[in-house]
Amino acid sequence: MTTPSTSPGAAWSLPSLYAACADWARTDGRNWIYILKALTAAFLAIGIAMKLEMPQPRTAMTTVFIVMQPQSGAVFAKSFYRICGTLVGLVVMLALLGLFPQQPELFILSTALWVGICTAGAARNRNFRSYGFVLAGYTAALIGIPASQHPDGALLSALTRVSEVLLGIVCAGAVSALLFPEHTGELMRTTVRARFSSFVDYVGNVLGGRIERAQIEETNARFIADIVGLEAMRSMAVFESPESRMRGGRLARLNTEFMAASTRFHALHQLMNRLHMQSAWVTIDALEPYFREIAPLLHCASGEPVRTAADATHSAEQLEAYKAELPSRIRATRAELAVHPDEPLLDFDTASELLYRFVEDLHAYTATYASLAVPTHARERWIEHYEPKTNPLTAGISGVRAVIVMCVLGAFWIATAWPSGTTLTLNAAATCALASMSPNPPRMAWQMAVGTTLSSLMAMILTFGIYPHIDGFPLLCAALTPFLAFGVFMTTRPKLAGYGVGYCIFFCFLAGPDNLELYDPMSFMNDALALVLSILVTAVAFAVLLPPSTPWLRNRLLIDLRRQVVAGCRGPVRGLRTRFESGARDLMFQINALAANEPEVKRITLRWLFAVLEVGNAITDLRREIEDLPRDPRYARAAPWRVKLRTMRDDVGRLFETPTAKRLDTALAATDAAIDAVQQMLAQVEPVREERDRMQRILSHAHFVRSALLDPQSPLAELNGNGAGHPPPGARHAS
Repeated sequence: MTTPSTSPGAAWSLPSLYAACADWARTDGRNWIYILKALTAAFLAIGIAMKLEMPQPRTAMTTVFIVMQPQSGAVFAKSFYRICGTLVGLVVMLALLGLFPQQPELFILSTALWVGICTAGAARNRNFRSYGFVLAGYTAALIGIPASQHPDGALLSALTRVSEVLLGIVCAGAVSALLFPEHTGELMRTTVRARFSSFVDYVGNVLGGRIERAQIEETNARFIADIVGLEAMRSMAVFESPESRMRGGRLARLNTEFMAASTRFHALHQLMNRLHMQSAWVTIDALEPYFREIAPLLHCASGEPVRTAADATHSAEQLEAYKAELPSRIRATRAELAVHPDEPLLDFDTASELLYRFVEDLHAYTATYASLAVPTHARERWIEHYEPKTNPLTAGISGVRAVIVMCVLGAFWIATAWPSGTTLTLNAAATCALASMSPNPPRMAWQMAVGTTLSSLMAMILTFGIYPHIDGFPLLCAALTPFLAFGVFMTTRPKLAGYGVGYCIFFCFLAGPDNLELYDPMSFMNDALALVLSILVTAVAFAVLLPPSTPWLRNRLLIDLRRQVVAGCRGPVRGLRTRFESGARDLMFQINALAANEPEVKRITLRWLFAVLEVGNAITDLRREIEDLPRDPRYARAAPWRVKLRTMRDDVGRLFETPTAKRLDTALAATDAAIDAVQQMLAQVEPVREERDRMQRILSHAHFVRSALLDPQSPLAELNGNGAGHPPPGARHAS
């Protein structure tokens, strides 16, 4: 007798069928909905363009596939910057056409220079802001190069192209917002919730000694991607809804506070590990009770870990109360340790200061997360934002590469008078700009070349095999659907995205219908050949002219990462922490993208990131404490102890700028001298309690810098031949 659980009817029960459909809707179903939206927007753009008798409806259709994204906020953000870039490119190109109406060499050279500047700007910026630079260059080439053949009609041609582009943008935005909308704000809320929960679990596991070192590195690498991704989503969500704009300041603050809390916690964890290596058991035992008290504070009243913003309110209140009583408890513990004359108090002072700073940052992060449960909040007022960091030299190389490619192809066009030379040259501008935005431009360019070749074959089948046999707009849409759906489907697969981009854009360029359709096989073949050739030349340029994936570029980014410490030592104090934190993580994110298949490179870079964050944050804290000292001759800039601290900062900055064994010794000697000078200052005078506490914090920060420089797990340890060696099998208990 068959049991109900194994009967065929049970296998196809309504609940199981509903669960299977829901799972499909969350995964592959979303991709098919996106394909439906992209095709709907494209057909809407074609239909309106034809109804308005625009000369090239395919331009509107191409624009749809360029700006279309799964989330509405991404479409709006991309559309906004496309409009800005298009208008800027229009103005610049009209000026160039007016300056060089009958000098093709000067016109090509000036256009190449403009495209190079825009390509460098695209490589220098982040998110869809870079897309504005791309379009400023591409639009200039798209409008100007064909118009240069007929300067008398340049203005009308330019305005027509801009109208077609704007039509495609409007159609993409309308369909994305109205047809099965997928909001960036919802994805962002899910990301914020998942990151907070992950951080709560991470803190609990590290404090309990339940996590391996490899997991710590993996978790921190994931946090870096989350930070960069959240900033990208926040910049898109502000275009989406008033609700997202009302929370924009808090989300920026949340990112900043998360960076501070995660950095502080890692520094505290590393310091305690170093104390374990030194067998400083008295200090460790004194701090252990405090560490055991932190994890329960991140739980709801029911005892479950905090997950939602509403649950975080209780945790924020607990952290605030704990933070308020922590200084007096630490002073009492320090007084108990002071009875042991052989026990150095500097380690305890440094660790307790880091503990308090971590609790303070954790409270701020939790309070901001809890504030997201309500539409408006006082924590919305936040002026510090994530500041990405890009190497200006690499951005300049991207621009120079684009200039060289355009000049070479432009010279070929002028020398051969090829009828499709306009297509050859303007398409090179688009490919250089689009590929430069990719983490791996050479790979992106090669994929676009393959996608363009495939689109040429498909476009030939459609144009000469299907178009002559159809009549009317419905049949046109039916004929286009399988060809376009194939291309959009490729863009939904990360490994095929480059092929899909090249296919969709250039399929529309070749086979997109015009109001006056011309069947000219010779022109079609010339244009297809020009498209493929321009992308191949661009791919070769990316592979030969200082390719972005070379170790040279990774080394430049690593140098920039180390120089974040130099900026922390010498940069203006106002807003320094946010600039330092965001810049270091942004550079790390770029290196990870370039070394996606090189885990050893990522591991080494992550070790440098930890060293940079530890030392840079300690120096940043030290400088802020000094800035807040009262005006008094004892604290004057020329005071000996302040001179020693400046020397320490300068030597540490030079060490991270160019790490050598000699500079490490110099930095350690300067740090020791600065610590001695501050200790003498404290011993010679008796400032009021608030000032003495501040001086004690300055001493703790200097001591932590010394501890970080001597860390055997730091890449700096290799300068003296004392490499990190084999890390312990599991992370030490933080206490």
